[in-house]
Amino acid sequence: MEKDIRLNSDAEARSLLGRHDENIKLIENSFKITSVFRAGILRLKGEADDVEKAACVIEEVLIAIREGIYIKKQDLNYAIKSAREDKKVRLHDIYLDRIEISSKRLYIIPKSSGQKEYIDAIRKYDIVFCIGPAGTGKTYLAMAMAVNALKKKIVSRIILARPAVEAGESLGYLPGDLNEKVTPYLRPLYDALYDMVESSMIHEYIQKGIIEVVPLAYMRGRTLNDSFVILDEAQNSTPEQMKMFLTRLGFDSKTVITGDITQSDLPKRMVSGLIEVQSILGGIEGIKFVYLKGEDVVRHELVQKIIQAYENLNREE
Repeated sequence: MEKDIRLNSDAEARSLLGRHDENIKLIENSFKITSVFRAGILRLKGEADDVEKAACVIEEVLIAIREGIYIKKQDLNYAIKSAREDKKVRLHDIYLDRIEISSKRLYIIPKSSGQKEYIDAIRKYDIVFCIGPAGTGKTYLAMAMAVNALKKKIVSRIILARPAVEAGESLGYLPGDLNEKVTPYLRPLYDALYDMVESSMIHEYIQKGIIEVVPLAYMRGRTLNDSFVILDEAQNSTPEQMKMFLTRLGFDSKTVITGDITQSDLPKRMVSGLIEVQSILGGIEGIKFVYLKGEDVVRHELVQKIIQAYENLNREE
C-alpha cells in the first residue's frame, strides 16, 4: 500500500522529518515501512495496517507542528506507542492544551493522555489526588496549574507543602536551625517554582505571603481560603496528617495531592496516608483520583524502562 501526505513548506518538512531525518527513520523502523519525500509530498509504502498507523502518527504530529508546538523525540515515541497499541489518542488535543504561566516559557503543555486527564481534573474538581511513578509530571503540572490560577486571579495565593520525612538521615544531626533543616525536603518544590516564575517575583511573592513553601506539619490549625494548595510526596504522610491536611480546605480553594505509593519513606509497618485515603474517599463526589503510569513518564526514556523493570520485579515477588 502507498499513501501520500502533503507538507505545506520546507520548514514544516524539516520539523516533521527531524534532524538528519531522525524522526521519519524512527517512524519507518517502528512500523516497518519506507518513505520518500519529494516535491512537497511524503509517500509512505508498506503493509496497509502499518502505513495507516504511521500516517495517523504523522498527521497528528503535523497538526501540532502547524500550531507552533515543537515535537521532541519523547513526544514522537508516545505517538508511535499509542498508534501501535491501537489507542485512539488525539495527540493534538493533548499538545494544544496550553497552561499559561508567568515566565519566559509562556506556557506548559501535557505530554500524554494521562497528563491531559490530570490537568482536566484539576480544572473540574476542588480536590484531586494524582498517584504515579517518578517523572510523570505530578508535581510539575500541579505547580503549573497553580501559577496559572494565580496569574488569572482565580486564587490569591499558592501554598506548597511536603512532609519532612527522614529518609536514612536524622534531622537532628543536620546543621542549622529548624528552617534550614527542612529546606532540603522542600527543594523540589522550589525547583519547579523557579522554572515557572521569575526569581525576583518569587522573592516578592514569598515576602508578601502570596507563595508559601512549608513542611506539612506547619499546616495544622490553618484554614486556607482563596488558595491553590499542593501537597507533594503525600505517600510520606501518615493517616492523621492526611486528614489534617484535607480539612484545611477553605472557600474558593483548590487542593492537589501528589505521590508515588511505591516509594514511601515512612517507617516499616506505618500506614501511608495516601494509600489509606483511596479507600476512604474514593467514592465521594467532587473528589477525583488520577493514576499516572510508566507511559506518562516525561523524563529520559531510560526512566520508563527502569520503572517497568521494577514493576516486573514486584509482580514476580
